[in-house]
Amino acid sequence: MPQFRPAEISPFHDFARVEWANLRADTPLTLDEADLVRLRSLNDPVSLEEVVDIYLPLSRLLSLYVEATQRLFHATRRFLGVNDAKVPFVIGIAGSVAVGKSTTARILKAMLSRWSSSPKVDLVTTDGFLYPNAVLDREGLMRRKGFPESYDIAALLEFLATIKAGRGGARAPVYSHLVYDVMPGAHVTIDRPDILILEGLNVLQTSKMPKEGNAVPFVSDFFDFSIYLDAEEELLHQWYVERFMSLRNTAFRDPKSYFHRYATISAEESLAIANDLWENINLANLRENISPTRPRADLILKKGASHRIETVKLRKL
Repeated sequence: MPQFRPAEISPFHDFARVEWANLRADTPLTLDEADLVRLRSLNDPVSLEEVVDIYLPLSRLLSLYVEATQRLFHATRRFLGVNDAKVPFVIGIAGSVAVGKSTTARILKAMLSRWSSSPKVDLVTTDGFLYPNAVLDREGLMRRKGFPESYDIAALLEFLATIKAGRGGARAPVYSHLVYDVMPGAHVTIDRPDILILEGLNVLQTSKMPKEGNAVPFVSDFFDFSIYLDAEEELLHQWYVERFMSLRNTAFRDPKSYFHRYATISAEESLAIANDLWENINLANLRENISPTRPRADLILKKGASHRIETVKLRKL
């Protein structure tokens, strides 16, 4: 009797790093070391080698996908006999706290903006769609911050619907990592980009189906392409704690920082707090809500030690 071989029916093409790097073809390198210094996050030592091996092939792939989507858009417009406005190509980036989503999003934004066609590329994070701390505190959700229920999903869906309808003037709330809260009344306006990158913990999250049979849109319904940044839990834990302890000696020293109190206690006490925040909030969210969405992505970039991406999975069409 034939044996069940999961690898043979995987919905993904699997690539080792060197295999993926060979798919760069003639894609030019448009970033330099000075760009990376500006784009990389704290404790995320992405290198030009990483850009060449991982991000140049990804930039080439996304260029082909955008071109194909535009051809499909024009074909549909001819079929319908309408002259609708263009709609942006939306890329979602998901993954755990401390995995490096922000660095990846900023690198992609810079690279895609430098394509020969000079597309307008905007980047929005879902942090701005968190409920304000006052609301989370009132609802007993401060230690669930980052979990799906801590976001104003209705506002996020309305923002994406406006973007995907090709309308201008979509407004996204602004979040401050210094004060660890949404900035009251502050917004960024996104006006008909060619490409929008949306980065956040739970962007591939689905929700429970309503018993009444009402339609439920998901954030990922608005994506044309999605990326999941992956790493083993032990590495994520290590990177989270290292970043926390680095911030203790930098940003946390600012008296305006929400976490300023952690800069004034002993290193041992800070380390204990960092481990508690990881174990009881970030790891719990990872296991309950983030990791289960990994197979829904179009592309999975898996990091090894030192944040180096070692393997790539690309969804089969």
